[in-house]
Amino acid sequence: MLSASVIIANWNGAHHLRVCLDSLRRQTHQDFEVIVVDNGSTDGSVEMVQKEYPEVHLLALDDNYGFIVACNRGAQFARGEVLVMLNNDTEVEPQWLEALCRALEQHPEAGSAASKMLLFERRDTLHSAGDMLGPDFMPMNRGVWEIDQGQYDADLYIFGPCGGAAAYRRELWEQLGGFDERLFMYLEDVDLAWRAQRAGWKSIFVPEARVYHHLSATGGGTIASYYVGRNTILLHRRYLGGRDWLKALPGHARVAWEALRAWRGEAARARLRGILHGILGLEGKRHR
Repeated sequence: MLSASVIIANWNGAHHLRVCLDSLRRQTHQDFEVIVVDNGSTDGSVEMVQKEYPEVHLLALDDNYGFIVACNRGAQFARGEVLVMLNNDTEVEPQWLEALCRALEQHPEAGSAASKMLLFERRDTLHSAGDMLGPDFMPMNRGVWEIDQGQYDADLYIFGPCGGAAAYRRELWEQLGGFDERLFMYLEDVDLAWRAQRAGWKSIFVPEARVYHHLSATGGGTIASYYVGRNTILLHRRYLGGRDWLKALPGHARVAWEALRAWRGEAARARLRGILHGILGLEGKRHR
């Protein structure tokens, strides 16, 4: 079976990281390594990993460079044939990694594989059955908030995996250069999926690879509002043609109008600032 490197970006997530690492110790797949890339945490994360998880490779960065940079640095260090990005606020079932690696082994046409992500506190409720694009090309989590009744299990091919628990074939990762650091954080998975599709790779959904996820445990809020607003427009500027924009513009107008209606809220103002920066083509770390 394919070997794997599980890469976990961490920033002040010690309270969740222990649960995540404990679940990785219970994996049925044995040929894998775990890499934690710490973004300058001040909550004792580094010391905890060093003391309690000696088998884990720890890369301690000197500042918070964001999720994307952390994942890319981990991938540079990794040795596995499959690079698996896993959020620090997750718990994976014992067969999770084996299911992902087996699926990629059985489908050589696939460059990536998506886990079935469920809510940590409501384990019958989907968070993501892979990424998709709506009719207006807005990125979406398939099945989000739906009760999991296996309604997506028969769907093999998808747009791409949610980056919170995504497996990438090393060949794809190296061919496309990994996550785009100009985005800083959020929608890096959608961008990579778009590039992979254009390069001829397929992506598959692996329902047996089950993950339980805390929502926005070490992110979210105004930061997420800003980067999702900005990066959605940046991606559409990269990948949509003229006719596609006719479908996308109503979606952008709806999002902007909803933010304007709620402009007194910090998240709404962050979304509007992100939309403006996307229109202006501003990239990199920009939030305040």
